[in-house]
Amino acid sequence: MLPTTEPRTDRLPSEPSRRFSVAPMMDWTDRHCRFFLRLLSKNALLYTEMVTTGALLHGDTERFLRHDETEHPLALQLGGSNPADLAASARLAQAAGYDEVNLNVGCPSDRVQNNMIGAVLMGHPQRVADCVKAMRDAVTIPVTVKHRIGINGRDSYEQLCEFVGTVRDAGCTSFTVHARIAILEGLSPKENRDIPPLRYDIAAQLKQDFPELEIILNGGIKTLEQCQEHLNTFDGVMLGREAYHNPYLLAGVDRELFGSTAPPITRADTLALMRPYVEAHLRDGGSMHHITRHVLGLGTGFPGARKFRQMLSVDIHKTDDPLGLLDRAGELLEGR
Repeated sequence: MLPTTEPRTDRLPSEPSRRFSVAPMMDWTDRHCRFFLRLLSKNALLYTEMVTTGALLHGDTERFLRHDETEHPLALQLGGSNPADLAASARLAQAAGYDEVNLNVGCPSDRVQNNMIGAVLMGHPQRVADCVKAMRDAVTIPVTVKHRIGINGRDSYEQLCEFVGTVRDAGCTSFTVHARIAILEGLSPKENRDIPPLRYDIAAQLKQDFPELEIILNGGIKTLEQCQEHLNTFDGVMLGREAYHNPYLLAGVDRELFGSTAPPITRADTLALMRPYVEAHLRDGGSMHHITRHVLGLGTGFPGARKFRQMLSVDIHKTDDPLGLLDRAGELLEGR
């Protein structure tokens, strides 16, 4: 399938910027994590954990869609392969106020493979195209796709172009490319994030051959300097594990990647701004650990960082004064 050569038209005013985003990560990018990350960057596009259409349509819909208004710009990532179910889920996402809906074509786990979800769909480009068309027909918010550069047994560049071209023809204009293939048998999801080699050159060739498409690079990016370098080739960058384990990196995103002149928020101020949110969660009967497990990465690279992490990961389960413990942990961040 031949790529087109027309340059991409300007983004619609309502479409979020994907210049920098934080990847959808199961068990990590829940609403508490996203509230925290938003304090660090006003411009980063945030993604939910992947939500399957079955869970959304037949489970606790409100819980899966719940978010704080401060989290915007915010995208919902869906897992599924039934066009009608994905269209119905996309309508729920739009009604709930999400800025984008994204289809997962990258997760390699056995569980999702068996349900025709995730990376296995790279072997079924027309099915993905049908899903994208159904979602686009159902909503006015952008519909995007996150995928690998291939899967075992279907990992040639020609097959990647066939996949992207087919999905493009269904109306998708934004693709986030995890620049590794997925090995669908024999590797765990964790191993699939490390063992297949990164091939930024393949993703770059895709951008060159499909200049009209927005191509976002994902995989192995660790610093803002690397982000700036990749932005010379790609339309955006997406960080996953590094953004979670070293979240204070996001404090430099607005200034370094979006041209903001505002000083970056400090670690201490970030935690202080989390306190009312934590209080509200406790009043609702929640545990402080639900939230503070996401902020442990603030404790890196300074004297006392280990104590900070211990207080909010170990001591938190022993205290009868969680807010007092939070305040004491905050003292370790003073001046940082």
